[in-house]
Amino acid sequence: MSVGPLPSRSPLLLALLFSPVLLADDLFLDSQALPQVLTATRLKQSPAEVPGSMTVLDSELISASGARDISELLRLVPGMMVGNISGNQAAVNYHGTNASEARRMQVLIDGRSVYRAGLATVDWSDIPVAMEDIERIEVFRGPNTVSYGANALMAVVNIITRNPVDSHGTRLKITRGQRGINDFYASQNVGWSSGDLRLSLSGQEDDGFDYNSSGADYRDSRRLNRFSLAVSQTLSDNQSIDWQLNAKDGSNQRPYTYKPVFSGITAAGNNSDVIAKDYAGSLRWNLDINPEHSLYIQGSAQHWDRQQTWRACDAEVSFSPQLAELWQLNPNYTERLARNMLLFTGPGAPAGTPQQMGLANQVLNQWRNGARQTLCGDIDQSARESRYDLELQDTLSLSDSLRLVSGLNYRYDRADSQTYFNGTLDDTTWRAFGQLEWRASEHWLVQGGAMFEDTQLIGSSLTPRFAVNYLINPRHSLRAVYSEAIRSPDMFENNVNWSYQVTKLRPSAYGQNSARYFVKTRGPGDLDQEHMRSRELGYNGYFAELGLALDVKLFYDEITGMISEPLRNNQYIASNANSSRFRGTETQLDWRLSAKDRLRLTYAFVDAEASNPLDQQFTARNSGSAGWLRDWGQGWNSALFYYGDNALNGYRFERVDTRIAKRIAIGKAQLQLAGVLQQRLDNEPTTFVDNNYDQRRVMYFSAELEF
Repeated sequence: MSVGPLPSRSPLLLALLFSPVLLADDLFLDSQALPQVLTATRLKQSPAEVPGSMTVLDSELISASGARDISELLRLVPGMMVGNISGNQAAVNYHGTNASEARRMQVLIDGRSVYRAGLATVDWSDIPVAMEDIERIEVFRGPNTVSYGANALMAVVNIITRNPVDSHGTRLKITRGQRGINDFYASQNVGWSSGDLRLSLSGQEDDGFDYNSSGADYRDSRRLNRFSLAVSQTLSDNQSIDWQLNAKDGSNQRPYTYKPVFSGITAAGNNSDVIAKDYAGSLRWNLDINPEHSLYIQGSAQHWDRQQTWRACDAEVSFSPQLAELWQLNPNYTERLARNMLLFTGPGAPAGTPQQMGLANQVLNQWRNGARQTLCGDIDQSARESRYDLELQDTLSLSDSLRLVSGLNYRYDRADSQTYFNGTLDDTTWRAFGQLEWRASEHWLVQGGAMFEDTQLIGSSLTPRFAVNYLINPRHSLRAVYSEAIRSPDMFENNVNWSYQVTKLRPSAYGQNSARYFVKTRGPGDLDQEHMRSRELGYNGYFAELGLALDVKLFYDEITGMISEPLRNNQYIASNANSSRFRGTETQLDWRLSAKDRLRLTYAFVDAEASNPLDQQFTARNSGSAGWLRDWGQGWNSALFYYGDNALNGYRFERVDTRIAKRIAIGKAQLQLAGVLQQRLDNEPTTFVDNNYDQRRVMYFSAELEF
């Protein structure tokens, strides 16, 4: 990707890039403070010291992007594949894999995981945090089971909210635009001698995509409201507590997709919308024992409630006990019989084993004797998940050259669904982790760590990481990293017990008003963990005089034991039989050209091979972004972003976003008016064939008042 001609000081840039001797002249004498990140190892480190690749999306980028969703922001991360399952269901994964089952990335809010263990997913549209409350997003681009346990297989996204002490006064914001965009945000800060509080309320609305592949209206809008309370309290000179409460309530439309199995039946056509309610609370106690030793204890509780009921119609024979027994014997045979009942009414059952043919003939007799009548009933596909988490972390400087972070974690997960689990399923996880950082010399930084994890449903595992950073000086380093990571099969994949109890049947089925549908899916129960081996070579540098930050990465990742089967109630046979390999390069450049201009470029080349074609759906061979932020003075600023990938699930994506904002002083208050225009440069669906807009552009405007 070309950035045009370099300014006259470019010889200095080239000299810095290719002359370590020149860099060494001021080795470790620079007193200017370096930016620090925390997500990589749980230790505060400068970007040059991190054992891997990091992307930090700061508050300036977040505001300038005009993005309304966290998933949209992640388009600024090299190698991050961002798409849509529907208008209210984003799909996000690092480097790819299955387009509709993006389940190999850990997502945190202030260190609290929002990855749902029961149904193996992250609900990007339902994350209970407003964009205006986010201070920055740190993305560790690579496996990080060592620091965050299973599910941090390919990357970690840590959403860090603003500290209440940095939230001043009152903020009010409204956003209106095309496609039904209707958002609001309000927050109030209250401070006292030993603490601060921030209360925020926010909401989002939009209409999703306009039409599906057949040209019909697409039912995928969303409506949500959020509540957030954050408190930071100082207890003494060396102790403090931070606690948060979050809640979200909303609805996500779902298109009605049920199609009757038996011929001659008309679908009910009712909606199958999801009512989504989330609750979370956390409490963290921080203790600074001395300048070299600190610890914290954090506890959190979360609850996800997804209520989904809909009405379906099918033939009475759908509830035949004999048909259900036949399904358990041979799903393929049963589906062929059910979908072709009219073909077998004369000659009898299709060829099979004597037991299969005997059951099939009983079903055919029921069909002939009136069980072909249409029945309609209610289906409850609701699911509730809860998580309780307790963590102790100790950070200790053993000497000027040796630092250690270690800790213990306990987590309890519970999933409750009559449809997916025929009741309740729970799991407990114990973890012990440690990360050691050794400054062997002024130039060499050696880091090693490991995570031991034991789960009730899967068993135990140990994952290591080893990295060597050569510090040319504190701002520039070369790195070599080897790490291993795992992903535990989630409750759904391994222990699903999926069947539908249909209630309020009209007319009754075999004399009953409630009956179980014949299709039933059971998980294997013996799945093993997915295993990843990752190798990385990279360079990270910050040229202070130029205001230029640069990171380059070469990677080779292998995943074995992959569970690639889509989560569906139709012959779902999960296994660890698949594998994938990813290799390529990534680059990110952040250049503050002047006090008024900032240029940001990213690019990723990802070459993927997978034993299952599904695991190559969501990998774009070439992807990237470009951004230019400009402060024009007099309260005016603008931002121009380009996002592109050559193919996600077979569809190209190219878009240009433009944001123009004006800040106006009104006494002691500040009013900011902003407009955003998003223009698609391609004319293709977004990720899936059903995701289509009437127009390739959308505009929305916001007004924000601070006082």
